Amino acid sequence: MESSGGGRPHTVRVITGASGQIGGALARALADRYGPGQIRAIYRERRGTAEDLDIAWVNGDILEKESLIAAFKGAETVFHLAALVSIHAVRAQEFHRTNVVGTRNVVEAALACGVRRLVHVSSIHAYDQHPLDEVLDESRGPADGPHQGPYDRSKAAGEVEVRRGIERGLDAVILNPTSVIGPYDGGPSAMGQVFLDLYRRRIPALIAGGYDWVDVRDFAAAAVAAETKARCGENYIVSGHWHTVRELAELSRQVTGVAAPRLEFPMWVARLWAPCQVVLDRCRGRRPLYTPASVRVMAHGNRRISSAKAQAELGLQPRPLAESVEDTYRWFDEHGMLGEGA
Repeated sequence: MESSGGGRPHTVRVITGASGQIGGALARALADRYGPGQIRAIYRERRGTAEDLDIAWVNGDILEKESLIAAFKGAETVFHLAALVSIHAVRAQEFHRTNVVGTRNVVEAALACGVRRLVHVSSIHAYDQHPLDEVLDESRGPADGPHQGPYDRSKAAGEVEVRRGIERGLDAVILNPTSVIGPYDGGPSAMGQVFLDLYRRRIPALIAGGYDWVDVRDFAAAAVAAETKARCGENYIVSGHWHTVRELAELSRQVTGVAAPRLEFPMWVARLWAPCQVVLDRCRGRRPLYTPASVRVMAHGNRRISSAKAQAELGLQPRPLAESVEDTYRWFDEHGMLGEGA
């Protein structure tokens, strides 16, 4: 392996993207396992929900390779979470810059520092979702065709950068989560905002689609296990359970007592209405609720995603969605977020 680690003992676990929801959950899981003194978290502007942890914080940017080299020194494992994830209209160049060039920098820095293992967090969108009537597992081809969305292509291309690093001697594994929900969502995330909007009765209508949601704590546990149990060069899909948007809203009602919207748009109406919804929400100074990209995901996401490999090798045990929804609202309540903007 290419290395300039300088003979330092490698005991530290480093997280890029530690200020996000997954990063916050992973930082807690790693601190519980190894002790907070063994965790180094990279942040750019804010520290997120892991700010209260007694871990080492390092300012850095995945687009600045030298800052990564400084952060990775002495690292046993690097968990690469930092990425651009967006359901809004984003130029393909922006996705490429963060999700491909940024990943390339992480790989280069890991090689330079002699990192023992890189755990790269990709996405289920790195896979071609079609055909929708067949099981989507790790044997599915990448989302690298011209008909794929720019985000999907960028995640598939980011995995190519990791594999190039493996060819040069880097020990790396790739995790592909579905949509992550659950506590530690201080942003909030797009899905966290949906839960808050349901509680505040700000969603006038549901759409007829659905998706596969996995609890952030289940994903964090799988990521911790991947450090020692995953096989080099392998992908692991980390999914939960597929539910309709209506079922998600009903689970929200059961927890909060707030009635779910009765109106439900068929998918063709949602596609036509999405651009108008974006304009309305922006005029109100709110994050867009339904966008053309989010509607496309709900309409064309594969319902038959398999996490059998992660369950067998990483011990993944997806909890029921009802538990995730309940714990999400409990976390929001404990952190005073249910009253904001009510």
